[in-house]
Amino acid sequence: MITIFSTPRPFQGPLDVIQQNAIKSWTLLKPQCEIILFEDEKGTTSKIAKEFGVHCLTDVKCNEFGTPLLNDVFKKVQKMATNEIIVQVNTDIILMGDLLEAVRKIERAMGDSPFFMVGRRWDLDIKEPVRFDESGWQEELRQKVAREGKLHGLSGLDYWVFPRNLKVNPPPFVIGRPGMDSWLIYKVRSLKIPLIDATEVILAVHQNHNYPKKKENYFEIEKRKNFRLAGGSLNMMNLRDANWVFTSEGLKKPEFPRRILSQFSLFYPWRLLRSIRRRLRSLQF
Repeated sequence: MITIFSTPRPFQGPLDVIQQNAIKSWTLLKPQCEIILFEDEKGTTSKIAKEFGVHCLTDVKCNEFGTPLLNDVFKKVQKMATNEIIVQVNTDIILMGDLLEAVRKIERAMGDSPFFMVGRRWDLDIKEPVRFDESGWQEELRQKVAREGKLHGLSGLDYWVFPRNLKVNPPPFVIGRPGMDSWLIYKVRSLKIPLIDATEVILAVHQNHNYPKKKENYFEIEKRKNFRLAGGSLNMMNLRDANWVFTSEGLKKPEFPRRILSQFSLFYPWRLLRSIRRRLRSLQF
């Protein structure tokens, strides 16, 4: 039905449990999904992929620091995928059956028309393997999210759903660094492709963890490169710019005032104003 792809970090330390939790949840989706993983810089993903019985591509193009590049990942996935709908998911995200239900509904609603569906994640502390062998694990996890989870901000885009033939032609963004997700939102809106916020119908559970890469000197180098490739903050958007919302009642236009804000998303003076605001906020930290 769908092809899921992801670019894991090395399966070491806390990320070993977190990423295996995520991948295991994907393998349990019904009907079964095709899963494509890309090898990490330490070479640990291929072993995990074999254990889970999923694909692992080891020939993705990387930068000088060993970080995969988005344009080559897109190219390889769109060529290899055997399904018409592709889902990119970060490898710390647990997914449940509501994802496939949303995909079925969006396919019926959109037909052959292109679309790009994203949503906010729920941040939750999970440090142990999830007991997937228990029949009620999904309901137990939902209850835990309701009690302890925190809905991430409008920039927390940890999954994208889109047709395999969608051509956004991204530049060689460094995956996992700021600027990439925001540019994709801008690109989709500039191509007049419906940008759909599915936060209400898809519960994407993000397992909290630290980000050791941020301590590396090359993190800032990769971040600056992404910003240059994006054309600066002028070409960056978030879920506030979604011009459609997917609810339990189907596709709708956003409510006021978000509907008005989304209509201004491509208006150059508005984009310039937001760009200046972002720069001023960055100077405060």
